Amino acid sequence: MLGVDMEPKIEANAVMPSLPSIRAKEEDQQNNRPVSYRMSTRSAQIRLVSSHPEVYEPCDDSFALVDALLADRNNLLEHRPTFCIELGCGSGYVITSLAIMLGQEGAGVSYFATDINPHAVRVTRETLEAHGVHAEVILTDIVSGLERRLVGMGDVIVVNPPYVPTPEDEVGRDGIASAWAGGENGRSVIDRILPIADKLLSERGWLYMLTLAANNPSQICRMMREKGYASRIIVQRSTEEESLHVIKFWRDTEIQVGTKEQITENRTPSEVMESLLSQIPRLAFWRSGSRDS
Repeated sequence: MLGVDMEPKIEANAVMPSLPSIRAKEEDQQNNRPVSYRMSTRSAQIRLVSSHPEVYEPCDDSFALVDALLADRNNLLEHRPTFCIELGCGSGYVITSLAIMLGQEGAGVSYFATDINPHAVRVTRETLEAHGVHAEVILTDIVSGLERRLVGMGDVIVVNPPYVPTPEDEVGRDGIASAWAGGENGRSVIDRILPIADKLLSERGWLYMLTLAANNPSQICRMMREKGYASRIIVQRSTEEESLHVIKFWRDTEIQVGTKEQITENRTPSEVMESLLSQIPRLAFWRSGSRDS
């Protein structure tokens, strides 16, 4: 069993140059020029992505997440997912791109997306329709009210969470601010999503999450490892303003077995109790976050 303090693996060629701006991308696509930084036939077209003043438009983080999915496309096709979920769909660029890249080879796949912003729900539906693909799009906070229906169903979950460090009172505000306000260290919403994703993922499920360097992605990977997940950074990219990581998580049998053995065989009852007591503040935080979901 590998130590829980191990850094996440980084894919070869994961460190990529800064992305072009959305305006440059739009200009290239509208003028039918080749887009060398994007396999445009396998992702949503910017000119067909709907918009609204209160909805976050595709930007560097959106492109990085789609690039990660494209980089892992062959594995996704071999994975043969039957149910894909996006938590926080915004403009619909990511879930639409996922449906396009799986295409006919992913026939029979169901797509499901949620957002807390009613304008984002409408915009996502319009983006999907403009590209000729379909997903069920639901207005809700993460998956509030849907947890029991969705438990264990997610073969693929994609998340571009609100990750920008902000004052806590900005988290969950109405409108476009909900797309980026992440609270202290940008982790308030991420730390709510992780245990929910753990419940939604199928036994063979994969989670793709975008994080900022300020979110401490290594700590996120260690937290998920404690739940039995291996992790790998698929894309690591620096823009003019931020350093982004797209991390893939999946259940690892060896980690799960090793964790179970460590708890049941290598610890005395008093050590187990001390471990549980040490987690009380964190568990209380998760519960308070769950009440908001």
